[in-house]
Amino acid sequence: MNNVLLRNIIRFVILVLLQVGVLNQVQLGGFINPYLYILFVIMLPFTIPGWFTLVLSFAIGICIDMFCNSPGIHASATVFAGFLRQYVIAGLMPRDNIDPIETPNIRTFGVGWFFKYSLVIVVAHHVFLFVVEAFKFSDLHLVLGRALLSIVFTMFLIFLSQFLFVRNK
Repeated sequence: MNNVLLRNIIRFVILVLLQVGVLNQVQLGGFINPYLYILFVIMLPFTIPGWFTLVLSFAIGICIDMFCNSPGIHASATVFAGFLRQYVIAGLMPRDNIDPIETPNIRTFGVGWFFKYSLVIVVAHHVFLFVVEAFKFSDLHLVLGRALLSIVFTMFLIFLSQFLFVRNK
């Protein structure tokens, strides 16, 4: 259990530093903003209680907000994604008996399952984030266009990280 805790603390720190140090500087034409920090919520262990998922989602979101000097936009979007996570897992879970400390990843559950699982969470996070950031519906087509491009780029980074850093069991 301590190994899982340590792994998640390291993942938290690395994703926050990577997001604020590198990825926040990547804004291709103002339309592509990769938000890889959502991977922390995606890869939380399955049996973590829902309330604790929300606390951890808030923690990583508010860390990003503090570094970005934004008024809780990332925290609210990440809590929304953390809230949906339990329902996405319940709807997509491929098997009943899982290891309590197992984390959702591409090696354990396969590309198809992990793609569907992470895509739903990333879409929810990004659409919520960009709509709240714009705070108006008059430019909804631009907001959704930015969200779509950012979703594609974020999913690419998530899959790249999965293939590079997740080991086979």
